Amino acid sequence: MAEAAAFQGTGPSPARRWLRRTLTVAVGAPLLAGLLHNPAPAQAAADTPVSRTVDVAIDTLTPSAPVEGDTVTVTGTLTNRGKRTITDATVNLRVGPRMDSRSEIDQVARRKGFRSDSDPRPLDAPEIDIANLPVGVPRDFRISVPVSELDLDDEGGVYQLGVSLSGQTSDARWDRVLGIERTFLPYQPEPTAKRTQLTYLWPLISSAHISADTASDEQQSAVFQDDELAEELRPGGRLDEMVSLGKDLPVTWVIDPDLLASVDAMANGYRVKDGTGHAAGTEPNRKLAERWLGQLEAAVQGRKVVALPFADPDLASLAHRGKAVPGSLKHLQSATALAGSTVETILHVQPATDFAWPVEGAVDPSIMAVATSAGARKVIARSDSIQDDDLSYTPTAARPLGGGTTAVVSDAELSTAFQGDMVRAETSTLAVQEFLAQTLAITLEQPQDRRSVVVAPQRQPSVSQAQAMAAAVRGLGAKRWTEPLDLVAAAAAKPDPDATTAVPRAGQYPKKLRATELPVDAFRDMKTTGDELDDFKVILSDATRVVPPIGNAINREMSTSWRGRTTEAAIYRVDVQDVLQRLTKSVVLVDKSDLTLSGRSATIPVTVQNRLLQDVEGLVLRLTSSNGTRLKVDGGTSAELPITVRAGHSQSVKFPASANANGQVSMTAQLYTADGTPYGTSMTFSVKVSEMTPTVMLVIAGGVLLLVLAGVRMYSQRKRLAARAAEAEARAEAETEGEDGAPEHTAAGTVGAPAAKDTTEGDTADGAGHPSDPDADTGSESGDPSGPGEKVDR
Repeated sequence: MAEAAAFQGTGPSPARRWLRRTLTVAVGAPLLAGLLHNPAPAQAAADTPVSRTVDVAIDTLTPSAPVEGDTVTVTGTLTNRGKRTITDATVNLRVGPRMDSRSEIDQVARRKGFRSDSDPRPLDAPEIDIANLPVGVPRDFRISVPVSELDLDDEGGVYQLGVSLSGQTSDARWDRVLGIERTFLPYQPEPTAKRTQLTYLWPLISSAHISADTASDEQQSAVFQDDELAEELRPGGRLDEMVSLGKDLPVTWVIDPDLLASVDAMANGYRVKDGTGHAAGTEPNRKLAERWLGQLEAAVQGRKVVALPFADPDLASLAHRGKAVPGSLKHLQSATALAGSTVETILHVQPATDFAWPVEGAVDPSIMAVATSAGARKVIARSDSIQDDDLSYTPTAARPLGGGTTAVVSDAELSTAFQGDMVRAETSTLAVQEFLAQTLAITLEQPQDRRSVVVAPQRQPSVSQAQAMAAAVRGLGAKRWTEPLDLVAAAAAKPDPDATTAVPRAGQYPKKLRATELPVDAFRDMKTTGDELDDFKVILSDATRVVPPIGNAINREMSTSWRGRTTEAAIYRVDVQDVLQRLTKSVVLVDKSDLTLSGRSATIPVTVQNRLLQDVEGLVLRLTSSNGTRLKVDGGTSAELPITVRAGHSQSVKFPASANANGQVSMTAQLYTADGTPYGTSMTFSVKVSEMTPTVMLVIAGGVLLLVLAGVRMYSQRKRLAARAAEAEARAEAETEGEDGAPEHTAAGTVGAPAAKDTTEGDTADGAGHPSDPDADTGSESGDPSGPGEKVDR
């Protein structure tokens, strides 16, 4: 109809058009207002992608905590990450307003792009003009401004400081913020009335480097898994940097005694695994270790030193997994007992040994129980574990839990301030400024009260992280709102009565930490190795050559350094077991071939070989017959004899045996320790009992034959002698008759010489010789198995 009307030249009257427009405005205005009312301010306040076009990096801010009369200088770089060149740009500082809480600092730190509702207006001066900023080409900047021009409160406080770039692009010819970076300016011109006592832990902890093996030299040189520790000790290395930085800082040294023992072993000559063997460590690396120990010893003199249990055991893994394996807690006890003496021997200082430090300060009742089971009375926890949600301020770190146990709750934000990559100057500078700002905010929360705050950083800071940590501690050097306090004093500080002392439940333990704990199998491996070591050490004449290196290796198996390194941890445990088994198998029974026993009684020798470099004693050798009726050992089914074997020798033990019937008998030889515990594997051989063996029968038959032949010979000789005598008599008689011409009248009968009696004696044999007994100590070469067909000594 409308089209028809228009075609016909007719249309709505002016009055109708006016009415239609009025209704449209009346109905549409509220809708339009509803659409535009919220988006407009939100758009103005939102963090838009446009404000991230330029990457503004603040590389330095000096001084980090200015006072009246200082000039603040900010340097950094500008990088255009957009697609078009930026023109007619200016770089400005934005300062203020003062922040009143730690939570406000957190909010500012999380922001990325520009927000007009919270970012302060730029200062009128100074500013930097940039005609154009091409894409991807970094450009340095430097801005300096006197503190007096920053409009800061005379009472001090924490202020937001930002560097922004505003400019135009070819597709948007108007000025707008294209990039911004924020940091914090802690300003405290005069010392506060009550300064916060700040304790900063300076950890010297490394991963396990020494294996369970030792060299065969007199000093038992340690054998290292690798030479990576030397890299950390080199100038500029992680551990070298920690000592070089820490020696000038008011910190509490927290040291793993295993690290000291490892470096000390390197300094005194060490060896490194090389394929199936090990080679001597280099002289330059030995000198590195010697130098580092000397620098550390000088750095800790007169300072508080806290010694963790040896090898820094993983308390959470022990509490959650290790308790399921009997005897696991004894490893923690031995590690704790070893801590103090190790530090005192190497560094010549008396450390505090009653502190425990669970991973990331996360605790629950079972962790607290394990931590205190070995004598620790102070547990370093963290505020994201033991939380004070109802408090509007940061309470003192010390929390008495009852029973003489104190939880020292470190501040989570300060403790994690320098985690992550601190290699970039921008990242490090921002972290330092936020750390300083947080400490000042803590002091200003309750300016009338002095509180104690503890910072427990990551266990193994990288070089860049350590440098950032040192910069932050140096930033507090003026002591305008903090003062240093050692950890021992912090644990003894007067606690805040309103602070929580409730230990989190087991279900509140962080899942991400539980996922990286040592498995139960790790503790089973430790138990197996520990039990084998206990059985082995009782037979050694010098257990100190074996027990300390392997015992320390077992302690290293439950180190916190294995977190996130499951495969490496398993390989290390296997290596420890292999070393111990190689030693235990150096004392063995020499295999015997089957024996033959001829006769009613005999002695059965059994040989024990010792390939160790020391004598073994306290062993008992038991020989058992499987058939006591047929073959008895010392009058019974079994017999035992004590045995001692010199280093590198073999020793034979002879058991008396008696046979009652012919046949095959299985014999078992087994070594036992003095308390009756079987040692090593048993050895089985067979004895064939036979009263008349074929060999013996052959000997007897040969003897009989010889006797018969001797008799025949005697008989033949007698016959020949008799015949010769008769012939001689006949000749004599004939000769007599020839001389007289007639036979002489004689007495009747023939006169003959009587036959000679042959009394030849034949040699007799007893039929069984007694072979001489060999020397009982057969020497190291007698460890070979006996030859086939061995006869027992009779």
